[in-house]
Amino acid sequence: MWFKNLMLFRITKELELEPEKLDATLGELSFTPCGSQDLSKFGWVTPMGKFGQSLTHVIGNEYLVCAKKEEKMLPASVIRDTLADKIELIEQEQQRPLKKAEKDALKEEIVMTLLPRAFSRTSLTYAWVSPDNNLIAVDAGSAKKAEEVISLLRKSLGSLPVTPIKLANQADVTMTDWLNEKAIPANFELGEEAELRSALEGGGIIRCKEQDLFSDEIKVHLDADKFVTKLELTWADSIRFLISEDMSIKGVKFTDTITEQNEDIDKSDVAARFDADFALASGELTKMIPDLIAALGGELTS
Repeated sequence: MWFKNLMLFRITKELELEPEKLDATLGELSFTPCGSQDLSKFGWVTPMGKFGQSLTHVIGNEYLVCAKKEEKMLPASVIRDTLADKIELIEQEQQRPLKKAEKDALKEEIVMTLLPRAFSRTSLTYAWVSPDNNLIAVDAGSAKKAEEVISLLRKSLGSLPVTPIKLANQADVTMTDWLNEKAIPANFELGEEAELRSALEGGGIIRCKEQDLFSDEIKVHLDADKFVTKLELTWADSIRFLISEDMSIKGVKFTDTITEQNEDIDKSDVAARFDADFALASGELTKMIPDLIAALGGELTS
């Protein structure tokens, strides 16, 4: 199990989890497919898919859970055009303009009529819960998607004392200082991708790849009051990622130095390989994340 994105949450009170009890609790909100009149469904599935039976995957005191979402695809343009035709027809028949409440009722009727014929889109979102490190990491590309999983987990547990990790200093200022001073914190190496935004409204955005970020060209942009809002880093020759000013981590890639450690495990033994990969990934991340927080100036504790 190799994470691609990390939205980080700090557990603010001791969280005691029991695997069997947690599995039963998540089962109460397990995923069920959309019915003919459902717009969406959201619930827990086994992290190992068809190869697993438990809704919680546990290695040591590290927990992995997976939420599945199914959404019916109803293009807004289709609803809008169908509604417009229906309104025009009724208004001509009744020789009067329809009221807003009537239009809203028609729209709801149209949605209910189209739903059974709509295509579905499904997605899986993994969450790693590490009680010993007071940490939850959601493999999501947006804060909204991560919050959906956190809300589902809170609903399952009854309560979940967590908050997004917040830094004591502004990450964009810290990362800008790194490039200005041409100095990256210990254990980290600078990559070749970044995003720079102007501090002035409408001042422009610069996105660069395969670029020497210590070059004079980049320095010109920094001197023009642009701040680093995204920056590619590699930690300990193990994990490459793009860190954003909001502390979201995207494009996570574990280097060959790490992934090759489990190559001796037969891929046909899905359970053993999944266990080993999750143990290795979570083990590296429990070391990398504190280093990253420290490099960015530490966590806001109050």
